[in-house]
Amino acid sequence: MKNTVAYPATLSTTKIIISIALLVALGPLATDMYLPALPTLVKDLNTDAASVQITLSIYFFGFAIGQLIYGPLSDRFGRKPVLQFGLIVFVLSSVIASLTTSIETLIAVRLLQALGGCAGPVLGRAMVRDLFSGEEAGQVLSHIASSMALAPAIAPVIGGLLTVAYGWQANFWFLFAYGLLALGVLTFSLSETNQQKNPDATKVRALFSNYIQIAKHQQWQLYTLICSLIFAGLFAFLSASSFVLIEFLGVSELQYGLLFAVIVMGYIIGSQLSARMSKKLGAFKLIRFGCWLAMISGLAMLGLSLIGSTNVVSIIAPHFFFMIAVGISMPLAMAGALNPFPDMAGAASGLLGTTQMLIAAGFGVIIGHWNTGTPTVMAAGIAFAGVSSFMVMKRLKYVLRTQN
Repeated sequence: MKNTVAYPATLSTTKIIISIALLVALGPLATDMYLPALPTLVKDLNTDAASVQITLSIYFFGFAIGQLIYGPLSDRFGRKPVLQFGLIVFVLSSVIASLTTSIETLIAVRLLQALGGCAGPVLGRAMVRDLFSGEEAGQVLSHIASSMALAPAIAPVIGGLLTVAYGWQANFWFLFAYGLLALGVLTFSLSETNQQKNPDATKVRALFSNYIQIAKHQQWQLYTLICSLIFAGLFAFLSASSFVLIEFLGVSELQYGLLFAVIVMGYIIGSQLSARMSKKLGAFKLIRFGCWLAMISGLAMLGLSLIGSTNVVSIIAPHFFFMIAVGISMPLAMAGALNPFPDMAGAASGLLGTTQMLIAAGFGVIIGHWNTGTPTVMAAGIAFAGVSSFMVMKRLKYVLRTQN
């Protein structure tokens, strides 16, 4: 661990990890909480499924754009004040979302909510890079991924219960309360981690120069593509699964939440394996295995769909293993992308997150456009993501070999 931040002696590494995980969890909470409510939104806002899915894709688009802004701002002014601003925007937009009565307004507010909420994940990753380096950063990110996995596991369950009991609006009131909690933890429990503030980080010429320097780095490109493609496969499931499982297969909102919790267990297993085995096996071997597993599980889901096996097990079982692949490979790939840029961790994290979210949002738009309510389109997107990540991993293997 780097000795650059004077944390109180009582604030252990475990508490730091838990505090950062609380901030990073804003992403999956704001995404997964209202998934069981998507079919209800179609009815209550008098719209269609494609328009409701836009509320998910627009959130990822806003997430992508916001990270380009927060990263450089935090490199110049520090992580903490920039993160506090983002959380305030998230809290206020959550209130507005709960009061909206039209799909057009909800889409706009979801964009605003994303522009605030994205500060948590992007600056959380940058804070890890401030405090840790190399494979240790990957191990810590894996621990954070594991500890925060409770959020996507229970969010759809809570969302399903809230939707049934109080309506879809209750999901956004929950996010409002969570945002206030995160703001309190940040303000009173975390110190500033950026001890190498860069006064030129927000200058336009320097900003573009930094982004170009990062984007040209081949290691960053390949690790980021792996992160993005793996995440796009996850987003394909997020975008279409509620319609497939609730409307096509007839499960209830609460059952959907419980099934979602099952697949998140795969993510927990994967992130635990990543954290425990990275030092023993090395990051790349685990990433390689994760990409292979993502490809196999995605192709399995698609194959079952094409032969007409359309039931809960044929969807949940393959995606359970896909989520193990996500938990194994994504934290280590993120650390690999950020590792070459200790003095531009915020910008590198922001550009990584932007790339990841734009690719995922593109997947969501395509799946929403072609979605027929059956599992085939969703499965095809997941399979494509898995195969593509495996191909990128093969290229990364060659690049790392030539650099050694």
